[in-house]
Amino acid sequence: MIFKFLILSDEVDDFAREISIDSEATFLELNDAILESVNYTKDQMTSFFICEDDWEKKTEITLMEMDTNFEDDSWVMAETRLSELLEDEKQRLIFVFDNMTERSFFMELREIVPGKNLDKAICSKSKGNPPTQLMDFDELEKTSNNTDNGLGENFYGDESFDPSELDEEGYNDLDMTEGNNSFNDY
Repeated sequence: MIFKFLILSDEVDDFAREISIDSEATFLELNDAILESVNYTKDQMTSFFICEDDWEKKTEITLMEMDTNFEDDSWVMAETRLSELLEDEKQRLIFVFDNMTERSFFMELREIVPGKNLDKAICSKSKGNPPTQLMDFDELEKTSNNTDNGLGENFYGDESFDPSELDEEGYNDLDMTEGNNSFNDY
């Protein structure tokens, strides 16, 4: 089975990626595919969160084993297959790529394709440039304190993401680089 994920950023309006990956791949393979699709280095701590429909974080999948409460399940990317935690289309995830400033991508499992397999994850659609991988605290503070830019103090991940941005209506006119199809045409 193939999972197709739509990936968006709340920092860059015209950024979007679609990653196609086998359902039996690990979260580490998905992590690597995302980082490769945006040309980020793999030397940073990253994590996934399985989310509710309103983007409330439920389950965290970490890059490495973390000391956690024994009552909580611990999920590690290299040991956890996508199919263990994902089963429904429209399931939402957050991918934190900059832990220090809590910057992230918003993801949705857009499509499940049964009866097919992939040996390796691919970036099947790409649009726009991603935000920079890392932002230092000084830059974040300047951005947060600069009221002239219209961003406000909650720009980098503190405000609620608008779920309607993932609705099909909002993506009918996306011009994708591969064949210039919208995500909905794929």
